[in-house]
Amino acid sequence: MIDGLTRRELLASAIALTVNVRGTGAWRVSSADLPNIKDARGFVVPAGDGDVSRIELTRDWTGYTCRSRVTNRGRAPIAIKEVVLFDVTLMFPASSRIYGEGFQMLSQSGGTLEEPKDLGSYTDAKHYKLPEAAGTKTFYGLLTIDAGRQWLLAFTSCRRFSGLFRLRGPESLHVVIDTEGLMLAPGESWALEEFCVGPSGGRQALLDVAATRLVENHAPLTTPKPPTGWCSWYCFGPRVTAQQVLDNLDVIARKIPGLTYVQIDDGYQPAMGDWLETGAAFGGDVRRVLQEIRARGFQPAIWVAPFVAEEKSHVFEQHRDWFVKDAGGAPLRSDLVTFGGWRRGPWYVLDGTHPEVQQHFELVFRTMRQEWGCTYFKLDANFWGAIHGGRFHDPKATRVEAYRRGMEAIRRGAGESFILGCNHPIWPSLGLIHGSRSSNDIKRSWDRVSSTARQNLLRNWQNGRLWWNDPDAVVLTGDLTDDEFQFHATAIYATGGMLLSGDDLTSIPEPRLAMLKKLVPPTGVAATFADDRLDEGVMKLPDGRLAACFFNWDETTRTVSQPFVGRQIRRATDFWTGDVVETTHLTVSDMRPHSARLFLCE
Repeated sequence: MIDGLTRRELLASAIALTVNVRGTGAWRVSSADLPNIKDARGFVVPAGDGDVSRIELTRDWTGYTCRSRVTNRGRAPIAIKEVVLFDVTLMFPASSRIYGEGFQMLSQSGGTLEEPKDLGSYTDAKHYKLPEAAGTKTFYGLLTIDAGRQWLLAFTSCRRFSGLFRLRGPESLHVVIDTEGLMLAPGESWALEEFCVGPSGGRQALLDVAATRLVENHAPLTTPKPPTGWCSWYCFGPRVTAQQVLDNLDVIARKIPGLTYVQIDDGYQPAMGDWLETGAAFGGDVRRVLQEIRARGFQPAIWVAPFVAEEKSHVFEQHRDWFVKDAGGAPLRSDLVTFGGWRRGPWYVLDGTHPEVQQHFELVFRTMRQEWGCTYFKLDANFWGAIHGGRFHDPKATRVEAYRRGMEAIRRGAGESFILGCNHPIWPSLGLIHGSRSSNDIKRSWDRVSSTARQNLLRNWQNGRLWWNDPDAVVLTGDLTDDEFQFHATAIYATGGMLLSGDDLTSIPEPRLAMLKKLVPPTGVAATFADDRLDEGVMKLPDGRLAACFFNWDETTRTVSQPFVGRQIRRATDFWTGDVVETTHLTVSDMRPHSARLFLCE
């Protein structure tokens, strides 16, 4: 059963007939029977010229969920590049809208089957150099197709392998398990990742199907509510001083004590990788600042990039054997296979399969928790922990396993502390983090405000289910217009996730501080939207009221409305101004460009 509908009812809701092509051809799928993808052919792709004729692929379906396996029935080991679970010919209109997740946090895709569109600047293929065949577009984890009705294809586990969708033009799709060229021995069998597919009458119900299965396969780390706090990075960068932190702590204590965590960001360490050593920042004594935060009744939080190290770091100089290797057995320079790092690169990658690296991770985070007092860790650059193109200490491990083993060691050291994943591989992080950054870094410009808002809101379905979403810091100072500030604050509210201020609160204007206060505490409830245009959203708040949000992303004035299907309302209160409207059908006329409105309805 899917959200109250049986599979038979879902199939009965289809709107067209299909033609089934068996044998060596691809399975042809229209908007009527995407669930029947289970009859599509699958095949195994060798690494090189290996003979895969004795590799058996089995696929077992329970309702809309598929569990698959490959087994070597031959007498020789075979290196397997990938498994194409389903070879599908799509019969949707080329103009059908799509949404696809990326391997790492900064990559998302929209657009259409005919013209996929990157939604961020730092994509898997172009920036992180994940392999992608010419003329194709790759999505990871989840893909939705809107062809009048919404359709879902999703990998609902990620324990060992990455699951991806390779769009080979508007009519051809491969559903793929990346087996990374690992060797499958005679008689050996690999369980592959779970896959599900389903139609739905609405976008949110469809995404709920994926979330439910993901949670069943990867029990999430939970906290009662999303955290709040203040982050030093977006006002002071890597040159933050102790006095700047303490001055902001004074303001927080006096004016907005609901900001619980005070986060020291990048810049305290002497070198990338040497997290427990004393750098020049804070007069060489970051621990004193952290202790002062705790002494004033707040929680110390700190930024760490655990999987990377620069060449001149002590950890690299003293433990070169701890690092992911290149083909010649030397530590792999990350810039030779991917992005080399945004500061003090090129980075090298600590190998999560190495037992001594796991012990190192435990030590670092246990020390920061027990001796430094940190109860919140922002883990950045986590993508590198799942780096491609290298060799691991455990030759049978995938990059997903390397990352997950490293993260499990970090968790052991961090204890009950809150763990935020940032610049991380999304699906491989399932069940390993409390919070997940859901967008690019914020900047004080309309382009960045609008692009990060879109990235965040498209991931709203994850919030409170897989983890708490982190929409990055809210910034309410700078040169944005009043409408754009309100758009930004409304988008943060609509995520329902974490809330960290990124402003120097010693100089924030009082009207902007008042806006920040209204966002504390976050509701924990994310807005749902009918489609990926994200114009009108609704939230059912913990107190039973409804909240409605409207966004004008355009350069022209427009009118928006929310009919509240199935719910009666009597009045709506503007969240930002307090103005009350007596209405049963909320309409906002003449909504200015780059503006947003937020109403509490009862």
